[in-house]
Amino acid sequence: MTTRKLIKGNIAICHGAVAAKCDAFFGYPITPQNEIPELMSDLMPANGGIFLQAESEISAISMVYGAACAGKRAMTSSSSPGISLKQEGISYIAACELPCVIVNVQRGGPGLGNTLPSQADYFQTVKGGGHGDYKMLTLAPWSAQECYEFMPLAFDLADRYQNPAMILMDAIVGQMLEPVDLHNNFEICDYSKSWATIGARGRAHNIINSLWIDPEVMENLNLRMQAKYAAAQLHETRYAEYRTDDAELILVAYGSPARIAKTVVDMARDEGMAVGLLRPITLFPFPSARIAEYAKNGSRFMALEMSAGQMVEDVRLAVNGMADVAFYGRTGGVVPTPTDILNVVRASFSKPPVFSSYPSERRSVK
Repeated sequence: MTTRKLIKGNIAICHGAVAAKCDAFFGYPITPQNEIPELMSDLMPANGGIFLQAESEISAISMVYGAACAGKRAMTSSSSPGISLKQEGISYIAACELPCVIVNVQRGGPGLGNTLPSQADYFQTVKGGGHGDYKMLTLAPWSAQECYEFMPLAFDLADRYQNPAMILMDAIVGQMLEPVDLHNNFEICDYSKSWATIGARGRAHNIINSLWIDPEVMENLNLRMQAKYAAAQLHETRYAEYRTDDAELILVAYGSPARIAKTVVDMARDEGMAVGLLRPITLFPFPSARIAEYAKNGSRFMALEMSAGQMVEDVRLAVNGMADVAFYGRTGGVVPTPTDILNVVRASFSKPPVFSSYPSERRSVK
C-alpha cells in the first residue's frame, strides 16, 4: 500500500528509517536537521525502537557504536559542525567493522557558519573525515522521495559491508516540501550478525575491538577494509544521467545543485548547446569509470557545487587528463540560480552572458 504525503526531506528520512526497521536513534539537536530527531522521538517508540537525545554529538555517536556492537540497526543525524564532533567515533566504528547510518544535513561553514545550504562537507565525508584509512559508503539524495528510499538502501549497504553509511544532504533537500510516496516496497535483508556482543552463554566471547598493537594484525585489518571498499566500487556505484548521449559538455552535480543543473541543461539545449547532466548518487563509491568513458569519447566536464571546489577533484581524477574539467561553485550558503550557471555554460561555448527574465535573478552580469 502506498501513501502519498507532502513532507520535507528531513521527515522523509524518518519514515525511511522506520521502513528500514531501524532499531535505535541517538542524536542531538542542530539546525537544519532538527525535524529528524523531533519526529524520531515519536516514531521510534511507536514502532518498538529506542530514541535517546544524547547530551552531545560525541555521546550520540558513542551510543550508536554500542548499539551497533549489539547487532542493532542504529543511526544518528546531525549537521556539519555536529558531524565534525562525531568523527573520532565514526573512525572507531569503521575500524570495528560495524554497520550504522549517519545523516548529515549540511549547512554553511567553516566554523559554526550559518543554517543555509552547503556542500562543503564532501571531503570530510568521502575522504575519511576522522583518522585512519577508512571510507564511508555515501548516498546523496536530490529529492524528498530519495531521502525516503535511500534510508533502507543505506542500512542494507552498511550491513552488507559492515561499515558506516552516510546520507549526505544539503539544507535545501532537508527542508524542501515535496510529495513523497511512502510505498514500503523494500526488501529488508536479514544479515547474520554472529559477531554481535549479545551474550556468550554456551559459546566463546565475541570481542569487538579497534586497538591492535601488533602492526601486522593492524595491517591485515586495513587490507580487509580496503578490499571491501574495492568491492563496493565494483558493485555499488550509482549515478543518473540526463541528455548525456551526445553531450559536448557534461555538468556533474549532486544534491539540490543537480536539480538546478537539470534546468540549465534544458535551457542550454534550447539554445543549441549540447549539454548533459551526470549526477553521482553514490559519492563513495564515485562514478569514476562512467566519467572516464565519456572523457574518452570527447566530452568535457563542468563540476557544479555549493563549495569552493571539492567533488571537482574526483572528477579530475576520473578524467585523468583526457578532457577539460571546469568548475563553478558558490559558498557560504549562497545558492546558484539557473542563470548563474547558464552564463558559465554559455562562456564555455564562447557565447555572451544573458540576463534572467525572472525578477529574483535580475542582477548585473559582469
